Amino acid sequence: MASTMPNLRDPQPIRSRKKDLPFPLNIWQSAVGRKWVMAVTGAGLIGFVIAHMLGNLKVYQGPVSLHEYAELLRDLGGGLVPRTWLLWILRFGLIAMFGLHIAAAYTTKEISRSASEGANFMDGQKSYPGGRDYIAANYASRTMRWTGPIISLYLVFHLADLTWGWLPHTDYVRGDPYGNLANSLGNLPVAIVYIVANVALSIHIFHGAWSMFQSLGINNPKYNAARRGLAAGLAGVILVGNLSFPILTQAGVIDNDSNPCAAETTEEGAMECFEHEIEKKEA
Repeated sequence: MASTMPNLRDPQPIRSRKKDLPFPLNIWQSAVGRKWVMAVTGAGLIGFVIAHMLGNLKVYQGPVSLHEYAELLRDLGGGLVPRTWLLWILRFGLIAMFGLHIAAAYTTKEISRSASEGANFMDGQKSYPGGRDYIAANYASRTMRWTGPIISLYLVFHLADLTWGWLPHTDYVRGDPYGNLANSLGNLPVAIVYIVANVALSIHIFHGAWSMFQSLGINNPKYNAARRGLAAGLAGVILVGNLSFPILTQAGVIDNDSNPCAAETTEEGAMECFEHEIEKKEA
């Protein structure tokens, strides 16, 4: 009986290929596409972190300046749209970017894990009985599996602390961002949480900014040193800027002694007080 030889010129795939989705949804169907999504959303999130840090530096100009900055964000749109609408649109955009970034990271890790029987669950990398010597991977890249969840938990804590005012350690007053920051970061355990979380954020950004260009196809020995320098510079600036808030609050540079509206305990009282202080400043 003659044996049937396989057709080597037209091999059949081991797994059936999924139907291609229309652009841009088909980007999500490959690991390379998901890494591209991770890179683009990561770039957007790094931009937000830098803008957020620069805005928070207004705290060093005093309570009135920080209040004016907060009100400027709520009045984005210059009266063309109702108050806070544009701010909420930006917030929903950030939530979408954050969700896509996490989903791309998790599913890419799962693709890597499913490709090897010895891969671990946390990062999808293969485990070796004799251990593993890291040559190309640095500390930042190997700790992404930890810094990512730390940042996610920190984000929820930060929002509950200084945006929603849900935490019991401070007397939160909507409309007084300076007082809320001083009361919160004046608490040593809270300051430690912010310090640890921002160190994790900077480590994450260092590797993220470095690998972002590679995921987008920008990878060449001629400018890899510049890529590393840019990643280190971004991470360093963000680290110094964000760590200054809890450290200088603990040092007494930021405190409610310089806050003319610290005695106000309601949003209405704080808003009236700051409006009066702004009128005095402009007079």
